[in-house]
Amino acid sequence: MKRYFQLGDVFGYFFRVFKKRDPNAPDSFNLRMMHGINKISIVMFLICVIIMIVRALTR
Repeated sequence: MKRYFQLGDVFGYFFRVFKKRDPNAPDSFNLRMMHGINKISIVMFLICVIIMIVRALTR
C-alpha cells in the first residue's frame, strides 16, 4: 500500500521541468515552445488543485 502513495517521481518531474536548462541539450523553437506550454499547464494545474482543496476545506 505504501508503494501506491510514493510521490517522489511526480515531484522529481516538477523539479526537472523548472530547473535551469542544460546548455548541451538540443535546442529548437518548437522544443522551447513545448516546454513553455508544459510549464504553464503545470502551474495552472497546481493552482486549480490548491483552489479545490481550499474550497473543500471551507465548506
